[in-house]
Amino acid sequence: MAKPIVLDQEWIERITTQVNGLEYGSVLITVHDGRVVQIDRTERKRFEASAKPSQNHAKEQAHGQASAAGDKLKAIN
Repeated sequence: MAKPIVLDQEWIERITTQVNGLEYGSVLITVHDGRVVQIDRTERKRFEASAKPSQNHAKEQAHGQASAAGDKLKAIN
């Protein structure tokens, strides 16, 4: 039978710290033998293109010749 999970104030604060400020992502809590032993935080950042590509740029991309220097990303907040 599974043991009840032991959570002291220190672990509750650690978990709260990892969840606070997380806009997109997940927090994974690993339990061994009824005790929290690890917290993993995965944060996601979402981006969108800042400008529409020109017709020439679109043609270059279609032919696989686009330069990465012309591509720009803008963070969404």
